[in-house]
Amino acid sequence: MEIKKKRSSGMSKRIIENSCRSLDMIMGSFYIPKEDDLRPESVGEDSHFICQEKKSFGVADGVGGWIKQGIDSGEYSRQLMNNSLIALNHQETRSGHVDPTRVLEEAYYMTNSPGSSTACIIALNDEDHCLHVANVGDSGFLVFRNRECIFQSPIQQHGFNHPYQLGCTSRFSDAVDIAMEIVVPVQSGDIIVAGTDGLLDNMFPSEIEEIITKAQDQDPAKLALIIANYALYNSLDRFSESPFSRAAYFAGKKHVGGKIDDITVVVAKII
Repeated sequence: MEIKKKRSSGMSKRIIENSCRSLDMIMGSFYIPKEDDLRPESVGEDSHFICQEKKSFGVADGVGGWIKQGIDSGEYSRQLMNNSLIALNHQETRSGHVDPTRVLEEAYYMTNSPGSSTACIIALNDEDHCLHVANVGDSGFLVFRNRECIFQSPIQQHGFNHPYQLGCTSRFSDAVDIAMEIVVPVQSGDIIVAGTDGLLDNMFPSEIEEIITKAQDQDPAKLALIIANYALYNSLDRFSESPFSRAAYFAGKKHVGGKIDDITVVVAKII
């Protein structure tokens, strides 16, 4: 970034001070596991963590198909997120900078349970005022500025409803080097909404914009709850268009309405 000289020394000082001002983010989350009559004791397939100290969080979605082989589809995602938090706390940080790709790599090699999972780990870098992200699959995030969506992470998938997924079994899963690295500049006042596909398959960015506009200055945990409940409502709607039904149409598949799934939402406000 180029800094031009100003005639007023006072103006130059303010610009320098502003560019050096540190950013932080406050975070909150809400999780709604889908109902399963066959496994009423299930805690769901999603998992997530929040680390306020390291300005980082992550979400993961265990791939449901493993249940057909008698494997708890949520076990891998829970271990992956727990190991991500361990790797995060062990990582040497420089000026508050966390490397989410390295965190995900270490967590991947520590996770040895059967199954597979998508993953998205996000960290606020105080050096360049950017979000640094490691993402695998169809979990992801959106950035809102002045109540408008200015960025949405792309989906990684082999085909419709077949996302990239980390796991120990190479036949059914991908290696960690497939993770996409994303860097997004942010500023004070921005709102990040992250989640698993239970959120992203059931809510368009415009719907989240509307919630953010109506919610005004709700704290992140409350905002996450509102968004998650809205996604749940949409998932049970069998007739309205959803991001999932739209993707199905373009893939030549037939699906109307929302998609019933576990729903994880993490909201972070940049301050």
